[in-house]
Amino acid sequence: MSESIFQFPIRVYYEDTDAGGIVYYANYLKFCERARTEWLRLLGISQSKFLEQNIGFVVTKVAMSNLASARLDDLLNVKTEIKTLKRASIIFNQQIINQEKVKLCEVEVNVACVDFNKNKPIAIPSFILGALESVS
Repeated sequence: MSESIFQFPIRVYYEDTDAGGIVYYANYLKFCERARTEWLRLLGISQSKFLEQNIGFVVTKVAMSNLASARLDDLLNVKTEIKTLKRASIIFNQQIINQEKVKLCEVEVNVACVDFNKNKPIAIPSFILGALESVS
């Protein structure tokens, strides 16, 4: 696998919207989280296995620009790519685009690899780092 941009489709359900049928802004972050998780899964990275070892990724910073609204039943595409890959952290760029190719949202997410026993950042395990380097 060497795709540098991962694309993940998401359908907007009633539960994702407010009373006016517009996607509630915080749900864009959920859509982005799902896309990042599915990309890791596609790369052979099981977050649950690393959690068993008390290792995981935590979001340390989010910058989000909402440009337009998604609505009930829209089919969205979440595009994800790695902007920066460091020894213990990753910065992802993500865009959410609707079926008319309109960019609705841009998100930059910083995540750190953490040892949950020590509650401190650690180097990303080599297996994960190698998989991420293959797509960055």
